[in-house]
Amino acid sequence: MNSRFWRNRRVFVTGHTGFKGSWLCLMLERLGARTTGYALPPPSDPSLFRLARVDEAVETVEGDVRDYAAVERAMRAAKPEVVIHMAAQALVRPSYRDPISTYGTNVMGTVHVLEAVRHVGGVRAIVNVTSDKCYRNNEAPLGYREHEPMGGHDPYSSSKGCAELVTDAYRRSYFSGSEGAKDETVLASARAGNVIGGGDWAEDRLIPDVVRSCLKGQSVEIRNPAAIRPWQLVLEPLNGYLMLAERLYEQGNEFAEGWNFGPREEDARPVDHVVSRITQLWGDGASWHVSAGRHPHEARYLKLDCAKARNRFGWRPHTDLETGLRWTVEWYRRIHSGADARNLSNDHIRRFLELADETAARVSFENMAISSNVT
Repeated sequence: MNSRFWRNRRVFVTGHTGFKGSWLCLMLERLGARTTGYALPPPSDPSLFRLARVDEAVETVEGDVRDYAAVERAMRAAKPEVVIHMAAQALVRPSYRDPISTYGTNVMGTVHVLEAVRHVGGVRAIVNVTSDKCYRNNEAPLGYREHEPMGGHDPYSSSKGCAELVTDAYRRSYFSGSEGAKDETVLASARAGNVIGGGDWAEDRLIPDVVRSCLKGQSVEIRNPAAIRPWQLVLEPLNGYLMLAERLYEQGNEFAEGWNFGPREEDARPVDHVVSRITQLWGDGASWHVSAGRHPHEARYLKLDCAKARNRFGWRPHTDLETGLRWTVEWYRRIHSGADARNLSNDHIRRFLELADETAARVSFENMAISSNVT
């Protein structure tokens, strides 16, 4: 990430009141961007958005991406140069209960954002954030690559595959590089793994469920202990989204594609490993057990191959799963003890960016050494 690029850059973020959106707005504040957020009220109580006073970092417009007129009105007022679309119904189990809302938000919401960009004009780069679940899951233990087919067994996963198809259609039909395009707007999509970090209180999501049980002194109930997911600290994919937006803005169609942002291969681990480690880190006798009964279908294997982002523009994870779990438990325990969520979250961002700088310096040194040896 180039901090100079983001200074005073006008950025429009949808879904900024959610877990990932709140962390993104805090990162953009640190980078000096001028951010406008468009979203419904925070989806949980408590929420990172309210606890960390994210409204101090962003100009908030309350609205629903299913309301096209409101999306266009907010975007026209903000005059963004960069759009990061994150608003979504983001959970599998609720998608079974309410598929209409899931498709309305994740598919037509994406159409509305892209259509608003098309009519408002002036936007140079769009990053549409979808999901690692957009791929047609064949239960193979290998990581999915960006060119593989879209799909989805459940309404949520299917809706994210649909959002990818919408993105591709708009890229080919209206934006830079398409026949008859009138502007330089460049569009890409980003597919991240399962994110962890402080400030997530969503229902039916592993880390919040574990934390709630630990705080109550109850045994954690787990549905699918053997399910393998690509776990990563929430700041990792956000760093990827921002790096991708920079490349789109500065180099255009070369990066107008789909991109994976996931952890190192060894950090794609089963649910029982993650839960066991969190309860160990939490202490106080925290424990877990497997839930009885039947549950809706969820994929068993889900991994991402991120070689493309690593090779094409140098994105790579700066933390491992163990670090992510330690930071997550630290965040919740300190907040429970009365720490200020805004200060603590900003401290995590500072520590992460310092790790990123260290990684960049090490890679640069290694490349220089390789070049010297070749010479």
